[in-house]
Amino acid sequence: MWNEKMAARAKCREIDPDALFVQGAAQNRAKLICRGCPVRTQCLAEALDSRIEFGVWGGMTERERRALLRRRKDVTSWFDLLTSAERRYEEERTEQEPARTGVHATARQ
Repeated sequence: MWNEKMAARAKCREIDPDALFVQGAAQNRAKLICRGCPVRTQCLAEALDSRIEFGVWGGMTERERRALLRRRKDVTSWFDLLTSAERRYEEERTEQEPARTGVHATARQ
């Protein structure tokens, strides 16, 4: 479900695309580009759903994606699975924020 709006928000839009299509140790540097990207999850889902074979997508190398696809043959939509998991994570994180703030506020008094 990758689209132009997502592409416009991707961190990698600002770099040479060849930087994501590297081999060996350079792949670790390429994966760092994806850190903090606002559309990392959607990018990874696109690569998995479309079975993209080359390059770093969503912070994973082709080898890592192949291994994940082999382990999880039951997944029919990576987009649905990953975006749902991301949403749950964000909701839980948001729910925990007031609790953390309260603990710190109490400790300071």
